Amino acid sequence: MTAKIAYDDVEVGAELPARTFPVTRATLVQYAGASGDFNPIHWNEKFAVEVGLPDVIAHGMFTMAEAIRVVTDWAGDPGAVLEYGVRFTKPVVVPNDDKGAIIEVSGKVAAKLDDNTVRVDLTAMSAGQKVLGMSRAVVRLA
Repeated sequence: MTAKIAYDDVEVGAELPARTFPVTRATLVQYAGASGDFNPIHWNEKFAVEVGLPDVIAHGMFTMAEAIRVVTDWAGDPGAVLEYGVRFTKPVVVPNDDKGAIIEVSGKVAAKLDDNTVRVDLTAMSAGQKVLGMSRAVVRLA
């Protein structure tokens, strides 16, 4: 596969389609099973509060994975992502109710680089707080 977006058709400042991702306690249990990360801060409210968290929190790597979906959906090929990194700034708090939490992700082309690549900067928010900082991906376009 290859990216479906042509490098020549992209301008700096172009916005990627934003997405929202719901996160429930069930989502966290499913992710824990898939990743093998059964840290109780991700499923045990009593333990999470005892260690100073406001409630159960989403896995950082889960949050990171949800955010990059904005880029892979836009590019049309997950293999087009050459580099991706973030700083974890705030946890995604997931209450034990029928709503859970929402991760809101937007992105924009921040720079056109060499070899048909672009840098995309992402913004990931939950409950009005930025949950990922310096969230950047380098993507090879068609």
